[in-house]
Order: sequence, then C-alpha cells, then structure tokens
Amino acid sequence: MRLNGRHTAGASQLPALRVWAICLLLLSAVAMNPTTAKAAPTQAAATTHVYLLRGVLNIFSLGLDTIGSRLEAQGIPVTVANFVSWSSLADEAATAYKAGRLKTIVLVGHSSGATALPDMIAKLNQLGVPVKLAIGLDSVFKTKLSTGAERYINIYIGDGPGEPVRAASGLRGKLDNVDVRGSGVGHITIDKNEAIQRRVIAEIDAAIARSRGPAGPVAEPGTAPRAARSAAATAPARN
Repeated sequence: MRLNGRHTAGASQLPALRVWAICLLLLSAVAMNPTTAKAAPTQAAATTHVYLLRGVLNIFSLGLDTIGSRLEAQGIPVTVANFVSWSSLADEAATAYKAGRLKTIVLVGHSSGATALPDMIAKLNQLGVPVKLAIGLDSVFKTKLSTGAERYINIYIGDGPGEPVRAASGLRGKLDNVDVRGSGVGHITIDKNEAIQRRVIAEIDAAIARSRGPAGPVAEPGTAPRAARSAAATAPARN
C-alpha cells in the first residue's frame, strides 16, 4: 500500500512484523539476564570447601554472597554464614575432613567475619585439620594470629577501621598484611569491590591448584611452605 509517497505495511504483513517484534523482545531479555553455566568441578575443586563469614548484622557483607556464587559457578562448594557460626562451621569442616569428604579448607571473612578467622583456624588446628588459605577483608579489631593457615592474607584499609593482623611467636604458616588505602574502597564496600573479588577468587583458585598433591598434616612451626606473593596480595588498581 502507498500513501502520500510513503510505503506502509499491508494487513498481510502485520502478523509477520508482530512475530519479529516478539523475537527481538525475547532476545533482548536473554541478553539482559544471562544465565551463568556451572562448570564441571575438578576433583580438587569438589573436595574443597570455602567458608565465607559475614560481619555484624549479616547485612553488610553481601559481597561475600557474590564471591560465593562465582565460586559455585566454577564447581567449588561454598558456605556463606554469619561470623557467629564460626565454631560450629569448624566442627562441620573437621568432621568432613576426617571422613575423607573434604581435603582443602579455605576461609574468607569480612569485618567481624575477618576478625573471627584466627579463632576458627585455631580450633581447626586443635582438631588436627589444616587450613589451606584464609583471607580477611578489613578486620575491625586488633587480631593476633597464633596458629596458621598455610597462607593468611589480611586485606585492610590502613586509614579506616581495619587493622593489620599481628603474628604471634611461633606462627605456623605465611602471613601477608595488604594495605589498600587510597584504592577507593571503604569498609562497607571492600567485599563488593570488583578488583578485590577477582583477587580473592584468583587466590582461592591458586590454593586449589596447590592442593592437587597429597594432603599433609597441620604444619609445625617454621615448616610452612614458602608461597610467592600473588595478585591477591597486592593493592588493587584504582577504579
């Protein structure tokens, strides 16, 4: 049909146009809401468990949920819980480890969740269970690490409420304090920062890769393996 020199769609063309419009809407919806496919877990990932401890009130550490979802997409089992659950989670991890269901234990905490990490590590060590890696994000109280994970990384904001972790005499394991002041992150946002999340996940992936050998006993003082400083132990680039 032609009106005033312009071509217009005839009645027979309208159903086809509606079909194309619907298809475009569906494609747009898929693009805006992509589905993340879960990776098939490797044996090392399947025998790993990452415990993520939120801080006070259980509402200010939701970046840990994002980290957990990304790890699950890689086939890595996770538990996200409030920091007050650290003791029962240590019992749970010890039971699974001694039953042979769990080989590699990783702990991550934010705020009060980071402050609770040394206590959880100490309990696991007392139960004869090694901790492969622990990462604290801006621990809010002075914290002393007397027993250790193979690697402990404390990422904190030096000009904020965060504190460096102090090594007690005879510390087992490697301790890195990483000050990220000036990087644009704050105490409430450090766990949600994309660069920090990428570094945490990269460090966990590296720990799982190191765990492919036979599981060893809890390290004695002075016998912890030397680990190279990785990207997770460096200050993030400014956003």
